[in-house]
Amino acid sequence: MSATETLNVEAATPEIGEEVKKQKKPKPNNKKLRQEAAAKIASGEGGDEELTTNGDAKPATPAAQPAKKKGNKGKKSGQTDPPTIPIAKLYPDGNFPEGEIVEHPTPKDMPDDRTAKDRFTSEEKRALDRINTDIYQELRQAAEAHRQTRQYMQRYIKPGMTMIQICEELENTARRLIGENGLEAGLAFPTGCSLNHCAAHYTPNAGDPTVLQYDDVCKIDFGTHIKGRIIDCAFTLTFNNKYDKLLQAVKEATNTGIREAGIDVRLCDIGAAIQEVMESYEIELDGKTYPIKAIRNLNGHSISPYRIHAGKTVPIVKGGESTRMEEDEFYAIETFGSTGRGLVHDDMDCSHYMKNFDLPFVPLRLQSSKQLLGTINKNFGTLAFCKRWLDRAGATKYQMALKDLCDKGIVEAYPPLCDIKGCYTAQYEHTIMLRPTCKEVVSRGDDY
Repeated sequence: MSATETLNVEAATPEIGEEVKKQKKPKPNNKKLRQEAAAKIASGEGGDEELTTNGDAKPATPAAQPAKKKGNKGKKSGQTDPPTIPIAKLYPDGNFPEGEIVEHPTPKDMPDDRTAKDRFTSEEKRALDRINTDIYQELRQAAEAHRQTRQYMQRYIKPGMTMIQICEELENTARRLIGENGLEAGLAFPTGCSLNHCAAHYTPNAGDPTVLQYDDVCKIDFGTHIKGRIIDCAFTLTFNNKYDKLLQAVKEATNTGIREAGIDVRLCDIGAAIQEVMESYEIELDGKTYPIKAIRNLNGHSISPYRIHAGKTVPIVKGGESTRMEEDEFYAIETFGSTGRGLVHDDMDCSHYMKNFDLPFVPLRLQSSKQLLGTINKNFGTLAFCKRWLDRAGATKYQMALKDLCDKGIVEAYPPLCDIKGCYTAQYEHTIMLRPTCKEVVSRGDDY
């Protein structure tokens, strides 16, 4: 929301078969056969043979199964098209696909003895990693729901569709896959589908007639969560390939931010690296060349349970804060590029709202305001919502009550953020986990 080499954290452990009863006739000690069998089992290709407790190879029994690797990507086995089966049913053992696993980078301003280069093999860090397994699995489940939803939507969305039609299809799909269950599981914030010069925070209100056009640049930004563990991930959709350079610049800038991020890294260093990559691009549109600019007043951010913006910001230009990233933090790394000024402002009708996370109790006089706040607390808590979602929750004639809640600071409005009219903006975003051992780009997929 307003944003390879894969290493396994722990090598798979071969399954050890039951001890074989001693035979009267001694077996040959075939060292080569033992090594080949162990390699097959460790790689998940076993099945023809397994190992006894003394390391000898023997034919597999029908009950023998290959060892499962921790971090196995897994397959969307049994999923329908369009997707309708909840992710929890596709992975009944509770082991959801890992994201991209990479080592933490060496901070540029630190000596080698303070880097994270040994975290991957540290027994202490591996033990800390295991403590957080449940949290990682919750986030991975939300990430898989996001991946399957967005990959379906990339096939589904076509010019001529209304923005309401697009958002409702996406949200209905994501709700099914995440297994929507009150505040335990569901959508983390409204579907952003900002067009052209609008960079973020646009979703259609009821009755909005906007239709997606062939020449539009559409940013699809939506979130899923399990128990408040939020996946914030976005991509840009175009149909005319004349915008390819813009998309390429922003995608590469986001990947640069992901690569530079890590434990002990300064936030300002990430922003400088992002800007350098983003602004090395230019694009020719209708015979005129435009430099691609990083939108300097948009940024990535830290994420905590039920809190999409948790306090730290990840700039996308140089000159940001020297605050460092820390172990066990979660971040949305997102970048925005523009052919305009590279600066956004509030514009258009507001659709996004969110309850103030830190605000203490505020007394309300209007009964309608109390009723609306009750609806918000029950359905969204401190997660963002939009007017369409209030309609869906059964709220009616809430405009005055919503304004009252905003005036008192209980709810905050997030209007669409726009650059100058006539320009084009693009966005890419991923959620990362700064695990004690490694950095996991948990929302990474085959698409981006």
